[in-house]
Amino acid sequence: MEIIIWIVIMLPISVLFTGIGIFAWRSRKPMWFWAGSTVKESEIRDIPAYNRANGIMWLAYSSVFWISTFLGLFGTALAGIFMMAGCLGGIPALVFAYLKIYDHYRN
Repeated sequence: MEIIIWIVIMLPISVLFTGIGIFAWRSRKPMWFWAGSTVKESEIRDIPAYNRANGIMWLAYSSVFWISTFLGLFGTALAGIFMMAGCLGGIPALVFAYLKIYDHYRN
């Protein structure tokens, strides 16, 4: 039963982060990172490349959740440990990666 609960929880989370990555990649306006913030078009010199980099960043982060979802089929303890490690390391990595992306494409 715990495997079913794990899958029911993890699948939507995995899809959500993958969706954010696809949305960022396809967006015509500059993708934002912080909740409630915006990035003006005048701030970014190459919007498609900036959004593609953001999309790749989010897709890479979603891989933690997809791998955790898959690992949950074999045991939720290992999957939970992998997800916790991925989140604890992934969140600071997201912030660092976004700041590098923003600095690289800023006018």
